Amino acid sequence: MFACNRTNGNGFHLSFENGWTISVQWGDGTYSEFRDANGKNFIQSKDAEVAAWDKDGNWWKFEEDTVQGYKTADEVIAFTHMISKLPA
Repeated sequence: MFACNRTNGNGFHLSFENGWTISVQWGDGTYSEFRDANGKNFIQSKDAEVAAWDKDGNWWKFEEDTVQGYKTADEVIAFTHMISKLPA
């Protein structure tokens, strides 16, 4: 499933058949190059923050937090792939 927040539209969620969901966000208040969109309708960023949680709401734990920022497109794809392959 694909989802986005139509209020601020700073990213998207992907939910996988294994029950895990990832979040990819950039823009206002995120850990990304473009942290302050100042109300602009279109924003782009060279990096984004990522997070993930399972069907029971348990968050993926990085070394120090449940969100990891400043990820390049290649790093976001690698994280997405890894989460999509976790056991259900």
